[in-house]
Amino acid sequence: MRTNGFICATCGVQYPPSDAPPAHCPVCEDERQYVPIEGQQWTTPGELGAGHSNLFRHMAPGLIAIGTVPHFAIGQRAFLLRTPAGNVLWDCLTLLDEATIELVEGLGGIDAIVLSHPHYFSTMADWGHVFDCPVYVHAADREWAMLPDERIEFWEGERLTPLRGVDVYCLGGHFPGASVLHWPEHGVLLTGDTLLITPDRMASFMWSYPNNIPLPVRDVEHIGQRLRRLDFDSAYSAFWGREILLDAKRVVEESVQRYCRAVRGD
Repeated sequence: MRTNGFICATCGVQYPPSDAPPAHCPVCEDERQYVPIEGQQWTTPGELGAGHSNLFRHMAPGLIAIGTVPHFAIGQRAFLLRTPAGNVLWDCLTLLDEATIELVEGLGGIDAIVLSHPHYFSTMADWGHVFDCPVYVHAADREWAMLPDERIEFWEGERLTPLRGVDVYCLGGHFPGASVLHWPEHGVLLTGDTLLITPDRMASFMWSYPNNIPLPVRDVEHIGQRLRRLDFDSAYSAFWGREILLDAKRVVEESVQRYCRAVRGD
């Protein structure tokens, strides 16, 4: 596990080891993210670990959510899927401390890591090294991998099967490689924020969430068409409390229609 390499405090992405913080964070300077008004801020793995820890929460059979407390950077949660073919980590957290390693190893370790999009790349390569597993990133988002590493495998096309019984689909939209994970055995869809579950338990779609820039209707219609092929009852997005626990496929379809009507001005 790397103990050096500055971490962007706004997005949580780690950069290559250096004596001084980088001059810029391209992830935050992109319009899908932001640089705070007080300017770019940096931290280190040691500083992060001194004031934060990870919590684990059972969400459904075989599905555990992991999040960092107190809130750090974007504040996303990762998901550990425990399947008969092995364990998959969906999305990633910046903090990887000894307690997290021991707990994850006690749950069977990790056989594959898959990232939904660049905002959650965090310390993904470290996770791959610690758990001795591949880290899958869609090739369309290759330019956002700020810390090149041999553990990172860039996949192409519309579908990836990291382990038997788990499928990942590239839907685009938020990023060209933005993806969702489908676990058909349990009827689960993990969405990152390729589609984000809203407080009214619907879904929405944005090109930039912090800057409130919507996606074109054609992109959301494409996402809806792809999701109609999948069967799922529940959907979990990147943040605590943002999930649909019943009849999620119908709700997502209604959400696509609601979004398109609103953006068209119908």
